[in-house]
Amino acid sequence: MTSNPDRVLIFDTTLRDGEQSPGCSMTRPEKLRVARALAELGVDVIEAGFPAASRGDFESVAAVAHEVQGPIVCALARCNFEDIDLAARALAGAARRRIHVFLATSAIHRQYKLNMAQEEILRLAAAGVARARELCADVEFSPEDASRTELEFLAQVVEVAIAAGATTVNIPDTVGYTVPDEFAELFRYLRKNVRGIDDVRLSVHCHDDLGMAVANSLTAVVAGARQIECTINGIGERAGNCSLEEVVMALKTRAAFFNVSTGIHTNRLYPTSRLISSITGMPIPRNKAVVGENAFAHESGIHQHGMLKNPSTYEILRPEDVGLSRSHLVLGKHSGRHAFRERVEALGFQLDELELNRVFEEFKALADKKKELFDGDIEALVLRAEGTASGPWQLLELSTEARSGGEADGTPLRGGAAARAFVRLEHSDGRRAECTATGDGPVDAAFKAIEAATGIAVTLRKFEVHAVSEGEDAQGEARVYVEYNHKTYRGASVSTNIVESGTRAFLEVINRIELAQAGARTRGERAAATPA
Repeated sequence: MTSNPDRVLIFDTTLRDGEQSPGCSMTRPEKLRVARALAELGVDVIEAGFPAASRGDFESVAAVAHEVQGPIVCALARCNFEDIDLAARALAGAARRRIHVFLATSAIHRQYKLNMAQEEILRLAAAGVARARELCADVEFSPEDASRTELEFLAQVVEVAIAAGATTVNIPDTVGYTVPDEFAELFRYLRKNVRGIDDVRLSVHCHDDLGMAVANSLTAVVAGARQIECTINGIGERAGNCSLEEVVMALKTRAAFFNVSTGIHTNRLYPTSRLISSITGMPIPRNKAVVGENAFAHESGIHQHGMLKNPSTYEILRPEDVGLSRSHLVLGKHSGRHAFRERVEALGFQLDELELNRVFEEFKALADKKKELFDGDIEALVLRAEGTASGPWQLLELSTEARSGGEADGTPLRGGAAARAFVRLEHSDGRRAECTATGDGPVDAAFKAIEAATGIAVTLRKFEVHAVSEGEDAQGEARVYVEYNHKTYRGASVSTNIVESGTRAFLEVINRIELAQAGARTRGERAAATPA
């Protein structure tokens, strides 16, 4: 190995592969929030995006490269000069940068996706890596679908990439097809049959289609890999990627077996996981390993008895190791700013004075509505404040009325509807809009009123609500998923009033759509103004 053989680099691709999960797309400000959180977590490499995919992706990679310090910032590129040059330009502002080039190598991809012979693959791999190396000293090469590629040909491709200047060679299980013993044999074969392989860092990138992404990644480490590519909460295409929090805690908990370490600050895992869930709208399953709500919960009587005697009887991880507080400290309207700050920091969040003041004011307002505030309430306040966007539409007024039997306040509602909603909105350009609509319930009526007021009609795909804390006055987090022009958009909001929470989440969706349309118009105007 070219560096410490006992250190495994953590390569996070939440912003690239993770974002490709349906419904998980992020805005540029959201990507910057995630990148900063990843830097605080201690990841070694942040794969910030695929600059050639879109102008927005290019700009997001450039923003992360310019503004986030610490980790290596990486950009993905196909093995063609245009992609590689774009990646280099996007990374220009990074103090530490890497270009990651990939090319499919399996027989099925060669035949049906690329329509190329083996000789052409070898030529393109060499040329792509060489071009990237001209522009960047740190170059990673991935033979896409490596786990389904013939071993002899895979060895040839890897050897050509190393000879052309690759400093990291990543072996991806692109479709989650391999199993641990088979994957270990693949790594052993490459280490035995590829010249120069001891001079580069071997990496692994596993998908979870058969539920073995973490197991396969750990097996690769045993077989010599010293970089793991993964995502927070395991988000990603199809069934997702190797879960960062799971693979990192496996290496830490079983350190005596693996005999390697990472640079991850594991007490940042839980708050980072919550941040990603909040931004992407992808809930964390209750039984999710390491960061799930049930990860440290014990209901069985025999388990509880053992836990009281010694927590290690049933807990192989300590909650505090992953940043999960077990405090039952209850805050209320008489709690001071100092106590609030301490609770925010204990939950793993760092706020500057301006942010703290804003969140504290929201905390006091919420405390007037609720008798007691729990950790979940405070998390929701912090995450909502960090992600607050300024319009373009703002909700000025919402009123709803509903009655079973199709009447509200004794007035029959049209079409047998059971509820009526009135909304008044204000746009950032100064205009106002208001509308009244009826629906099957107050939430349905409010959604229809917003559609009519803004002129944007969408197809609702999912609406879900869950409590963020405990008690009958708990805040409810509403999440809305819609489809508009064949694209999926999401919105989320938290309130003690479920109708208000759902309405604000729906308005966030409308804002995302309008901002996306405005961005598309701007890019089109810019392209039209560019000389041919």
